[in-house]
Amino acid sequence: MSLDVSPALLEKAERGEVDEAEFVDCVRTSLPYAWEMISSLVDRLGADGGPFADNQTPPPDEQARGQLLRALASDAIRGALQRHFGVRLAFQNCHRVAVFPLGEEADQAHARFTSVRGQLLNQSPLLRDC
Repeated sequence: MSLDVSPALLEKAERGEVDEAEFVDCVRTSLPYAWEMISSLVDRLGADGGPFADNQTPPPDEQARGQLLRALASDAIRGALQRHFGVRLAFQNCHRVAVFPLGEEADQAHARFTSVRGQLLNQSPLLRDC
């Protein structure tokens, strides 16, 4: 799963630094499932509050799963999304994305979610092949 980079944006990158807003827009249009997932979690976190908001529903198909993996496995994409949305992202398995508010009050919840124990407790035979 690669980004759909326009020739104009690629040319800018070849000349030097690219405006992060342009990069974020490229991510938005290239990875719409991942973008919508993260956007909806950010909205839910804002509406409901709490230590974090997460998704526990598997993606509808392999293309959607690939988008999540691409968005969260790339340091550049993940970092840009975190800055754009003003959250910290975490990822377990093939679909469990979580957004955490920035700040010390969310550090404990983030540490629990990303711990070895948290990873082990999130395992399921249903997710073996994801």
